Amino acid sequence: MRLRRAREAQDEPVPASARRFEAFGRVMAALASEAEFIESCRDLTWWRGADHSWHISWRDGPYASEVVTLLARQVREPGLDAGLVAVAGPCSPSSAVLDVMGVRFELLAIDPMGRARVGTRPGFWRLAEALDTTRRTNARQPWEELLGG
Repeated sequence: MRLRRAREAQDEPVPASARRFEAFGRVMAALASEAEFIESCRDLTWWRGADHSWHISWRDGPYASEVVTLLARQVREPGLDAGLVAVAGPCSPSSAVLDVMGVRFELLAIDPMGRARVGTRPGFWRLAEALDTTRRTNARQPWEELLGG
């Protein structure tokens, strides 16, 4: 009896809420894997829409269209060449609408600079720079500032 129930449970479709959270997790993992994206964004926020879609917004950082390209490249099914991201609406430098695994994502970039300008921005603080202990100066090290030491 138990074996039959286990087999039936394997054949059940994934509940819609589980798929929504799996899609969200894959998108956030793809964004987190790009250090330039995370470091260049201010006020990165996300929330669930009334229609169970996901909304992601940020200030500065890359254009929304650049994030679409990143997600299309990163969010894939392991072992398959098929991507799980499709453009589902207008895509511009400031906003984009995507379908990820059947879940709608709306991206909103507020005052985006684009990836090309992010690296050349004067005074741009980088985590890698802050943790570089090989640089010696008379002033406190960036990592000392970061850690409060």
